[in-house]
Amino acid sequence: MKVVITGGTGFVGLNIGRALVRRGTLTGPSGGQEEIDSIVLFDAVTPDERPAGLDDRVSIVAGDISDRDTVFGLVDRDDTSVFHLASIVSGHGEQDFDLALIVNLDGGRHVLEACRARAGAPRLVFASSIAVFGGAAMPGVVGDDTKQTAQTTYGVTKTIMELLINDYTRKGFLDGRSARLPTIIIRPGRPNAAASSFCSGVFREPLNGEECVLPVVRGTEMPLLGYRNTVASFIALHELAPDALGDDRAVNLPSRAYSVTEMVSALERVAGANGLSLGPIVDRPDPRIEAIVKTWAHQANDSRARGLGLPADESLDRVVQDYIDDFLKPAA
Repeated sequence: MKVVITGGTGFVGLNIGRALVRRGTLTGPSGGQEEIDSIVLFDAVTPDERPAGLDDRVSIVAGDISDRDTVFGLVDRDDTSVFHLASIVSGHGEQDFDLALIVNLDGGRHVLEACRARAGAPRLVFASSIAVFGGAAMPGVVGDDTKQTAQTTYGVTKTIMELLINDYTRKGFLDGRSARLPTIIIRPGRPNAAASSFCSGVFREPLNGEECVLPVVRGTEMPLLGYRNTVASFIALHELAPDALGDDRAVNLPSRAYSVTEMVSALERVAGANGLSLGPIVDRPDPRIEAIVKTWAHQANDSRARGLGLPADESLDRVVQDYIDDFLKPAA
């Protein structure tokens, strides 16, 4: 079978690709485990050097997800599964409304229609977000049944895609599953345009010996999930039986809310245990970032996800240690 990962050279997409290389199989059209013979990592920008952890089953393709023919060319086999992660993120979406619609909605519909054009009902796992929640009536803890009143363009486009996936699944065009992501940590590399980027930066920059400029007050709480269990959750969602989700195909992934103060404390504990010196953290609130973050849910009910067997983090300290092991320690 073939697997297409849009946003495939981004942090989560690339690590899904690596995990599938190691795994070797997924549930295919037969309903049983089928060998993966092709993995396509599709993205608007691709790396100059081939990332580690991939084999000759993996091809890297650059292109524009808003181009219908390009997307249909990716989903060119009936035995294809799709992990759809390509998206304009929160902060960028607020700055460029039109681009957010072009990429997140037009591109998303091309992916759905490409799946619909294949025989059978291809499995599709979509990267949604708890940014679908918001508004004055938003409760303190959001769950899978909370009304969605997003207060960012990014969140609105995720809501629309969730509803379309529900309907395409109801019509039998595809077998969709939406992973509603909390903030994913710890992303290596440089900060991105997401308003939540500071949640990785508060760990990453100090661990790299660099200054972290904190754009929110330290009492700010964010629901977090480590990248290892994020990747595992995407694959677990794909592997669920078609009737496991019923008519609501979107699931809040497992998460736990932490304040920035708690993030810094975990960082200091784990860095100390590893004998690492940290770069400084400078408090410099940014009204634009704070305005976006304040519209988001700060705690999420993940009981449905846990009931479905999706993995949760052991602790924040464990996530920090995983990052050190995966990205800071030299390979053995």
